[in-house]
Amino acid sequence: MSEYRIERDYPYPVEEVWAVFTEPELMRRWTTTGQGGRPEGFALVPGTRFRFIAKPTPGWRGIVDCEVLEVDAPHRLRYSWVGDEGGEATYVTYTLAPIPGGTRFTWHHTGFTGAGGFFMSTLLGTVRKKMLTKGVPAVLAAP
Repeated sequence: MSEYRIERDYPYPVEEVWAVFTEPELMRRWTTTGQGGRPEGFALVPGTRFRFIAKPTPGWRGIVDCEVLEVDAPHRLRYSWVGDEGGEATYVTYTLAPIPGGTRFTWHHTGFTGAGGFFMSTLLGTVRKKMLTKGVPAVLAAP
């Protein structure tokens, strides 16, 4: 089984970082940094089904179907991720922890299987690194 984990430290309080990752208008601003999609129907309520809508590409319809599985605001969010219609679910967990001078954010995406899963986890990990390194800091710094 393949997975990826990315940690980033941001010089902002946990509540501000949490907002960037959970408020749909702010989410939309950093996800597009990596060609990601805008959230549709997202709410911090377990059982909520939502989607990320992006530009379709050859071999991908441009939609990721998700369901909120766990919320412990402002420290943990877990949701399912289905990138291919009818495909197997993988799981994304956001963990936020206070550190001196800011917040440590961890993105952990698990559940990828087989050779295709390895490829997808590698691809998504690369895209997420860009979003978390360029997109999120820009949103946090915006007035």
